[in-house]
Amino acid sequence: MHLDLPKKLYYRIGEIAKAFNVKTSLIRFWDSEFDVLKPKKNSKGNRRFTQDDIKTLKLIYSLVKEQGYTLDGAKSYIKSKKGKTLTNFEIISKLESIKHKLMKIKSEI
Repeated sequence: MHLDLPKKLYYRIGEIAKAFNVKTSLIRFWDSEFDVLKPKKNSKGNRRFTQDDIKTLKLIYSLVKEQGYTLDGAKSYIKSKKGKTLTNFEIISKLESIKHKLMKIKSEI
């Protein structure tokens, strides 16, 4: 999954929801359900997501929405794989990003 987000330190929940094409309530729900997801909160309680949070959200999205895992199944999968899961997912994500860039170059030729 390739997301078109600008490079910055923190992202608002609305930006994240738009990038994933889901409602903000789903992002809030995942935040409450998955311990590995820990966005920062400002004094008003607004969530601020980092690049690491986005990587974790990509993994959760892939497991739940694309691969059909239940929430409990996704939690178990993430817990059993720990850092290895994110590393493998990061590799796949980077390859998809390269593919997206190559397709864009190809269409410009």
